[in-house]
Formats: sequence, structure tokens, C-alpha cells
Amino acid sequence: MREFAGKWAVTWADEVTVAFSRQRVAVFIATTGGEVVGFCAYESTRRNYLGPMGVEENLRGKGIGRALLLTSLLSMREMGYAYAIIGGVGPVEFYHKACGAVVIEGSDRGVYVDMLKKRETR
Repeated sequence: MREFAGKWAVTWADEVTVAFSRQRVAVFIATTGGEVVGFCAYESTRRNYLGPMGVEENLRGKGIGRALLLTSLLSMREMGYAYAIIGGVGPVEFYHKACGAVVIEGSDRGVYVDMLKKRETR
């Protein structure tokens, strides 16, 4: 699974490793013919954060990503969350269509910055 998530970024592979180490595992995977074709992790970077998430490019548009997303969100609901934050979101339209997600204004810098470096003030 780490190798599969690493197709997108080594940091995603790291986050999926964290998600698999949780008690209750915090990542869902999709398989076809015994091969991993998609995943959706949550609570691997921050509490109440969904992601990373990825589906093989040639299988997108077939409902795999939507199923992984909704299953993960339902699991987060069972944990007591009323909503989830999708950090570093890529395809905004996909998330909006699949679950009504909206962009949080001013969140473009997100939590994925080096917290030890000084941040510019606005």
C-alpha cells in the first residue's frame, strides 16, 4: 500500500503508513483482481482531516473514488465528527459533486507548511 500511495507523493506514502498504524485502521482501499487501485486515508495528518486519497488514473470516473470518499466520511461520522476537512484538496469539483464539499476561504496555505519557519503576517 505504501508503494501504491507513493505513486502520488512520498508524503502520501508516509500518511498512509500512519493511517495503517492506527487502532482502528484509518484507510480504506479498493482492489481489482487482487491489485490495489485506490485508497482514502483519514486522521493521518491531523484530527478530522480526510486524505490523502488516490485512484488509478485509468479507473477514474467509475465510482471508486466516490465510494472510498463516502465510506471514509461515514467512518469519520461514526467517530463523532459532524464534518471533515480535506487538506490540500486537488479536484475541488469531484469533492463538491460527491459530498457537497466547499472550499474554506483563506485556507490555501493550509497546515502543510513548515511550522518552524516564520509565516508572513497578513
